Parts: sequence; structure tokens; C-alpha cells
Amino acid sequence: MNDKIKEEAFGKNDIRGIFGDTVTPTLFYFTAKAYVKYACEQTGKNAKDIWVTVVRDARHSSEDLAKALIKGLTTAGANVVDLGLAPTPIGYYSEFASLDFNLPKKVDITGTLIVTASHNPPEYNGLKMTFNKASMNEAQIQEIKKLTLEIANQPDKNAFCYGLTRKADIIPQYIENMTKSFAKIGTGLKVVVDSANATGGLVGPELYRELGCDVVEMYSEPDGDFPHHHPNPSDESTLDDIKAKVVETNADFGIAFDGDSDRIGVVDDKGRAIPGDKLLLIFALDVIEPFKLRGEVATFVSEVKCSQIMYDTINASGGRAIMWKTGHGFIKSKMKEENAVLAGEMSGHIFFKDRYYGFDDAVYAGCRFIEIVAKHKKDNPEFKISEFIDSLPWASASKEVRYKCPNEFKMIILTELAELFEKDKNVFCNPIKDIITIDGLRLVFPDGFALIRASNTEPVFTMRFEAKTEENSKKYKDKMLELVDGMLEKLQVENVKN
Repeated sequence: MNDKIKEEAFGKNDIRGIFGDTVTPTLFYFTAKAYVKYACEQTGKNAKDIWVTVVRDARHSSEDLAKALIKGLTTAGANVVDLGLAPTPIGYYSEFASLDFNLPKKVDITGTLIVTASHNPPEYNGLKMTFNKASMNEAQIQEIKKLTLEIANQPDKNAFCYGLTRKADIIPQYIENMTKSFAKIGTGLKVVVDSANATGGLVGPELYRELGCDVVEMYSEPDGDFPHHHPNPSDESTLDDIKAKVVETNADFGIAFDGDSDRIGVVDDKGRAIPGDKLLLIFALDVIEPFKLRGEVATFVSEVKCSQIMYDTINASGGRAIMWKTGHGFIKSKMKEENAVLAGEMSGHIFFKDRYYGFDDAVYAGCRFIEIVAKHKKDNPEFKISEFIDSLPWASASKEVRYKCPNEFKMIILTELAELFEKDKNVFCNPIKDIITIDGLRLVFPDGFALIRASNTEPVFTMRFEAKTEENSKKYKDKMLELVDGMLEKLQVENVKN
């Protein structure tokens, strides 16, 4: 383990990069040691009293990285429950539920370390970390980074007493507990489930059958090559197969999972993908009702990429909607701060605190969607989710635009854009009413918005545009792309000169 640790692997929400380059077994080995040191400092416990669950996704590199992680944890004196190949939410679940880890006594789980690169291509990998039942935030990850570099630059002396390692499969317990919570709510529903050869196939199809659904499975066998399509339901091109299958089988809807099963995609009975913000609105409207009956106001959190109409509709329906930064770590922290009952992102991360634990679990979100459709079908056997969706208020919104930009130029361009928009509010076809800088730049117009933000995990800008007409939505998009093209070209020319 003598390869050099590259600091750029540490992002705002997790560790992420190409395996063998920025992400290596050496990095994971020393990060694990840093995690144990951090946990001991924060809890006042000795390493022998620290218990960590470890989960990995289906990528070919994940097993080697998990082994390095476990070795780092145990040689630092901590103990490990190895949950093996499983969805990311199974790792989160291990911290909250009262579970049998095949141990002689009950232990408190300090946190979970999850080897995954989520929706990234097969050559990527990464690490998601939690501590004290919460995803590590940006400041905590920076502390782990600092400790990792310090430990890696010291002589590597293994602990005199190695920590314990135990293997456990808690997926059956998860399925049993979910079945108790939802019973046979899915009876009479036909659901297509596309697991994209990732980890969702280990849980989703079996659970939904237990709930009474007629399940049509697609690509359930884990395969790190992802041979059928990329595991990223927020990229609508990856949903072509499930769209066709839903229509072909006359299913009520389809559920698609991402690479580590913490993000969900849903396709309606007409084979149309439901955007993440519209999906969140469907969940929110369902959650609001019982709170209203009790005379309470439910709080919801979402990100800057979501439709303004979603926020307005939640508020008009009796809820309280809060806009925040993109990123599962940011959303979870804001949820906790605001005591929100539900949160979500365009990408399909859905966080249920209502009747659940508050983390993003696509399999659980699927259960809640099944429940919603089943309730409507009980009232109206002819109910179609597509008709319900078409009845919701909505505007003309662009697909998410992913604009490639080297990381070193992203903040320069955002700064230049901010200065331009502050000086001239009439850059676009409509005047800029407000500039929201929570995460990137969200420009508010009389009829919609334009957003540009830097991705936390990739060398890209993500952009989104919304207006009352398709024409204006396109005008906002074209103008933003024209501005960014010019700025990037100028920076690249200057870079070559230097």
C-alpha cells in the first residue's frame, strides 16, 4: 500500500473518483483508520468499543476496496459488521433498526461505510460515510481528509489488538420489517422493476412481491459491467427498456433503481418518466393530508434544481417548502435542522422522515409509491397514475443540461456570471427578478427560472430552465449556454497561452 493518496478524491458529500487513480485500496485503508480516530475523538470511546457496518455495491473494484476498508478499521482497533453486497440504504438501515447482526451481544453502531460510486460509470468508485446516524457533512469529510493525510504520512503501526469482524446478511430482516409495515398494499398492482444489474435486484423485486404486487423483473442480477444500461434513472435514456416493458405488459407503473439503490426513477402507465420534482410533489401531497387533519404543518426540503411550481403547490396545499443545496449530505442536514418530514432531489433521492428514518432509500420510496397508487385504486378501480400526473399544475421545463467543464474553471465561470447578472438584469428575454445563490446561481424571472450550478462529483455544470411557455424556457437555455460557451472558450485559450 504505497501508492500516493490524491486529495481530490475527497468531495463535499463523499469520496469519489476513478479506481486505480484517485480511488485506491491505500486511500480506503488510511481513510478507515482516520474514521476510527475521528469516532474515538467525538465519542470519547476506545477503538475497541467502536462498531462500524460496511456495505459494497456491485462494481468489480468494490470487493477489494471493502477489504482495504475493513483492514484499516480493524487494525485501528475498531470492530466491523460486514454486510457484504447490498444496497446503500441497507447500510443506513443498519444504524437505526433493531437488528440481529449474528453477535453474542447487542452493540451500538457508530456509523456505516459504504463502498459505491452510485450512478457513475463502472470505472469509478467511492465511499459514503455516516457517523451518529447522519451522513457526514462537508466539514466532517474535510476533517477525515486531514486525518487521513496525517496518518498516511506516519509509520504504519498496526494495533496490538485487532478489532473483530463479523459477517451478517440483514436483507431478510429488512424485507420482513417492510412487509410488516405495509402488509399486502400492492395486491392487484402490476409493477415493472428495473434494477440495472446493480444492487436493487437483491431487495426490490422480492419485497414488492411480498406486498402483493405482480412484479415484472428486469436486470435483477448484479453485474459490475452494467451490461444492459447505465444505472442512472435521472438520465432518461436509461429508462428506454422499462418504458417499453411497462406499456408492453400493461403495468400500472415501473420502478427503476440507480447503482446503489438510494435513488428511484418512476415510469407511469403510459411509459413516461416522472421528473424527480413531480415525483416529490406526489409524495408531498400524500404526506400533507394527515398532518392537516391534525392541524399541523408538514415541512419539506428540496433542491435548487426543482420546479418553482412544486414549491408553490406544496405551500398552497398547506405544507411548508424549503429550497436548499443539491447533494444528499446537504439535504439530510437541512432536513434535520428544519425537522422536515420529507425531502427530495431531481435525481431521485427521496428522504422519508414520515413513518421512516429520514435517509434516502429507493426501495422504501417504491413501497410508498405502491401505497399511493393502491389507495387511489381502492377509491377508483379505473385509476391511472398518468391521469393523476396530468392533473397536476406544471410548467414547461427543460431536461437537465449537463455541460462538461474542467473543475478548475467552474468557480471562475460562476463568479463571472454572478457579476454579469448583478450588473445587467436584462441579459435574458425577461428581466431577472431575483438571484438565489444557495447553490450556484438560480435566476428568478416573472415566468420561471434558470439555474446553473457546479456538480459536486463530476467536471460538469448542471443546468435547468423553466417557463410558462416552451419558447421562453428554450430562450433561457440558449442564452445561458451562449454565455458559458464564451467564458469557457476564453479561459481555455488563456490557459494554453500560459
